[in-house]
Amino acid sequence: MSTNLTIVLVTLRVTQALTRSVRSTFSATLPAVLLVTFGLATVGMAASSADSVPKQSAWKLPNSKDVRGQVFAWLDQRAVDAATRAKAEKLWPASQEDLAGVELLSRVVRMIALADERARKLVDLCSQSPSPRPPEQSWLKDAKLPEFLAQNLQLYYAIWLVHGSLFDESMEQLSALEPDRVADPASLLFYQGVIYHQLLLKDAGLKAIGQLLEEPDQSPRRYAAVAKLMQEDLRQLKEESLDHIARRMDDIRRRLGLGRGDQKVRGVEDGVVKSLDKLIKDLEEQEKKKGGGGGSGSTVRSTRPAPDSKLIGGKGPGEVAKKDIGNKDGWGNLPPKQRDEAMQQIGREFPSHYRDVIEQYFRKLAGENSDQER
Repeated sequence: MSTNLTIVLVTLRVTQALTRSVRSTFSATLPAVLLVTFGLATVGMAASSADSVPKQSAWKLPNSKDVRGQVFAWLDQRAVDAATRAKAEKLWPASQEDLAGVELLSRVVRMIALADERARKLVDLCSQSPSPRPPEQSWLKDAKLPEFLAQNLQLYYAIWLVHGSLFDESMEQLSALEPDRVADPASLLFYQGVIYHQLLLKDAGLKAIGQLLEEPDQSPRRYAAVAKLMQEDLRQLKEESLDHIARRMDDIRRRLGLGRGDQKVRGVEDGVVKSLDKLIKDLEEQEKKKGGGGGSGSTVRSTRPAPDSKLIGGKGPGEVAKKDIGNKDGWGNLPPKQRDEAMQQIGREFPSHYRDVIEQYFRKLAGENSDQER
């Protein structure tokens, strides 16, 4: 069996065992909440053939004074009292310099909170660290709430959810929003891209990121830089590949860390195990086919044993490769030097998160051999 295939099969078998281990651990007790950092800048940016992203209509930043006019028109419709009106004028005076991006979005939401108790509670909530199970905010989709205000509140809330790694909940808020309905279209498209990237929704992610990159000068440079990384990463993503399976496992760990153990999570777990089984079977079948032939010609195998014990003629040179297999038990217990070489090869040919799996595998082997020697 070739070195590369051996490493892949070892990785798959250990990964498969770890997947089942994660499920059994959760069945006993809920794991502690994982602190998932927003580390998208570490996404690999390798060159690839460009997947076509549908051309979308260009978006533009809204005019700050126009947005202010919409907010004050809403306050007038609600017939707020003089005190509330004075607070609004102080918070967003007519002489205020133009606002844009997250600053404009935040100003809109704070203005709404002056006249709506639910919005005020939402602002208070979003000033805290996200919790694994945030309170229900179904009122954000209330038809009585003006569309412009509702969509800005949903965007504000969704950004907070993303920073708590609550991607499914955030997607519920952002999936139906449009750039021309919010005060910060760049943040809308960027965070849509982040969510779809994390949930491995390739087509939706490429669409949102493609829209964002149509107008790179109208969004923060950090958005454009990270968006390009996510775009390249999604373009190279192939379903049922080893990388795709590993990312689904990461998503399972995220969900379990948030205390999610429902049918949806179990379905994802079952899918990962099936994918691993299929990938291992395919690789083993490929290896069997390779082992069936020798050199450039085909090998013909007899279906009958020789009737007598005698030398049988053949066309081969009659030589075999001599390999030192040692004289001790303990398959897979590589010498330190060879183990280091194997780890270096894994580091070159596979993503970094596979290295941890292989290291666990070697540590387990070393522990088993120590127990046998005792």
